[in-house]
Amino acid sequence: MTVARVGLVVHEGRPEAVEAARAVRAWCDGNGIGCADIDVWHEGELRHGSREELDAAGDPDLIVTLGGDGTFLRGARLAAENDALVLGIDLGRVGFLTEVPVQDLEPALDAVHEERINVESRMLLTLRASRALELPEGMEALLSYGRGPLLPPPRVRPECEAGGGWGIALHATALNDVVIEKLARDRQVSVGVYIAGRLLASYSADALLVATPTGSTAYSFAAGGPVISPRAEALIFTPVAPHMTFNRSVVAAPDEPIALRVLERSGRAAVSIDGQLRGVLEPGDWIGVYAAPRPLRAVRLGPTDFYGRLRDRMRLTDAPAATADGEAAPLWPLTTPAPGDLAHLSLPPLQDGAYPMR
Repeated sequence: MTVARVGLVVHEGRPEAVEAARAVRAWCDGNGIGCADIDVWHEGELRHGSREELDAAGDPDLIVTLGGDGTFLRGARLAAENDALVLGIDLGRVGFLTEVPVQDLEPALDAVHEERINVESRMLLTLRASRALELPEGMEALLSYGRGPLLPPPRVRPECEAGGGWGIALHATALNDVVIEKLARDRQVSVGVYIAGRLLASYSADALLVATPTGSTAYSFAAGGPVISPRAEALIFTPVAPHMTFNRSVVAAPDEPIALRVLERSGRAAVSIDGQLRGVLEPGDWIGVYAAPRPLRAVRLGPTDFYGRLRDRMRLTDAPAATADGEAAPLWPLTTPAPGDLAHLSLPPLQDGAYPMR
């Protein structure tokens, strides 16, 4: 795929990200490629939906994010709308999503331009609901604590069939998770959870979430959910602080939808998509969470070592008891090619340091 226009998503609060953005613009100028900042807002302004932002940026076919995982999620929202590629430049601290160290920015852009890349598919979530999501008046001021203006509620997809108990389709995608959570500190949400069209359980909890494998290392993980390879396809349902004995996650197949209905005696519930508040549900309202028909297309410059990143980010090799009586486990034990009966497996390269920019 030839890149004709770049959309640039920058974490403006980090000077190194602002400096890297200058390098991206200079690279685009040198290669005759259009470049526009995107998902930009200023004090006193409202944010726009992804379609409006993409139109204003000239419909980019590559989204470059400069920041951490939060910035990548902003870029992924835009890339999913346009079926564009997304390249994450790592300026974060604990992230799993970004791909390229900032010192390798220009070689990475060269690799994309010359089509020397892999494109990794990441499962996305989409939504239906009993009604259009809305934000109550005054919610913006209530949540104004330095994170910028709220995104607007997702619009309805008029091209999708509605009614018949299936609700309305919402123009929203999530790379990490969709969360229903309580609005009042002193009152939990009561929610009926349906998987594959059947009631699983009724919960009273601080929150309930549906995550992708990509999102399994985010909020779901913090709530005790499993870590799942981002190459897998599944929906992970995780309750947060439920008042019941069954507090485990449930991993559903990608074609098994998960619906969350706010019960009659519940308080109101906030709906967040990838950490962004997008609406509020009243008792009796519901949302359905589904695997999106089209995945995110993320740029990868070489083999993705997800488990190595998990080990490093979570510091999984520093348990004193594990090494007290001997040497630490080798980080890279494979030294010979896989035998023929294992040749079909996905295994790491035989030697470390195989990152193509090094």
